Amino acid sequence: MPHEPTTPAEYWDKYKPHKGKGPQPAPQTDRFNWTQYSDHGPGAEILGSPRRALELGPAEGTEAAHLAHQGVDVTAVDFSSVQVARARALWQGTPGLAFVHAEARAFLASGSTAYDAIYSVWGAVWFTEPEELFPAVAKRLAPGGIFAFSQAEPVAGLHGPQPMRGKWLEGREHELTVLRWQFTPEMWADILKRHGFTHIDAHILKALDPRDQGTLMVRAQAPAQRATPPRAAPISTPGPAGPP
Repeated sequence: MPHEPTTPAEYWDKYKPHKGKGPQPAPQTDRFNWTQYSDHGPGAEILGSPRRALELGPAEGTEAAHLAHQGVDVTAVDFSSVQVARARALWQGTPGLAFVHAEARAFLASGSTAYDAIYSVWGAVWFTEPEELFPAVAKRLAPGGIFAFSQAEPVAGLHGPQPMRGKWLEGREHELTVLRWQFTPEMWADILKRHGFTHIDAHILKALDPRDQGTLMVRAQAPAQRATPPRAAPISTPGPAGPP
């Protein structure tokens, strides 16, 4: 019998905690990692030099903390209350770092703060319908701001929303399933272009071991200037009638 998709918050509430109980030491923040392999691939330079950044789906918040330690004002949004509580405990007192419990699209639609960079490291971009998420991201980026995300290399021939299951969870009563969106780099570039992004770079970063899974890396830029609607032509009104 096929499994019904789990609510995403339920999945992520249960995903990380299985790795350990009780207080845990904070991860190292000396490097910004886009891939699942330590010290592999580019770092925070992908984001340029942002003063204010937004992370969508930070999990334990390691990358957000890395940026905050570099002096960036970082807001990190996650819809798992468990993940947010854990991240707040790990990075309590870190200047310029705030973790918010919210769904990514709802958060983007709820405010007006402009960010120099919006990014997702194997996070919310992977698990959210891009046709809904990307226009919301574009509205919250400062002119010329960077939108960047990474996720697993797509499986050949499987495009669009695909089920991901967490069979490893201990003590589960049923298999947990969520949907994740995967496309080829060319498809991601086309989607971004349709939503007004420019300077798009989408490619697969191969793993050091060719037998391992690669990482999809995507970087795009908001237009340097916001498009403004054309002004309506003035409505001409007839002047006073002249002498007959």
